[in-house]
Amino acid sequence: MVISIGFEGSANKLGIGIVKDGEILSNCRRTYITPPGEGFLPKETAQHHKRNILQLLKESLHQSGLKPNEIDVVCYTKGPGMGAPLAIAAIVARTVAQLWNKPLLGVNHCIGRILYNLLIRNSCALIRPLSHVIET
Repeated sequence: MVISIGFEGSANKLGIGIVKDGEILSNCRRTYITPPGEGFLPKETAQHHKRNILQLLKESLHQSGLKPNEIDVVCYTKGPGMGAPLAIAAIVARTVAQLWNKPLLGVNHCIGRILYNLLIRNSCALIRPLSHVIET
C-alpha cells in the first residue's frame, strides 16, 4: 500500500493531491484567473501559487484525513511547463520531502496527465506497464 502526495503547478492551475493505492483521497486545486483577453504570465502565476500553496497543502491533508507520517512519497511536476510556477511547486515539494523524511519523485507533466486519466477511469491495470516512464 503506497500513499503519495503530488504537487502540480506547471501553469495557471495549482493542485495538490493524495492517492492511496489508486484511490484519490484528495484533489485540491486553485486556478489563477486573469481578466478576459490578458492571459497569464509566469511571474504573476508564480506569485499566485506562492500565495496559495501552503493553504492548499493543509486542505489536501485535511481532506485525505492523513497525517504527514502516513505519506510514503512526495511527487511533483518536473516539467514541461512555465518555469516560475513549476519552481514554486517543486520547492515546496522538496521542502516537504525533507521535513517529512520522504523520497522525492519528479514526474513528467505529460506522462502524469496520461496516468491520471487512466486512474480516474479505473484503468489501473494499464498503469503498471507504464510505470518505468514516470520519472524523467
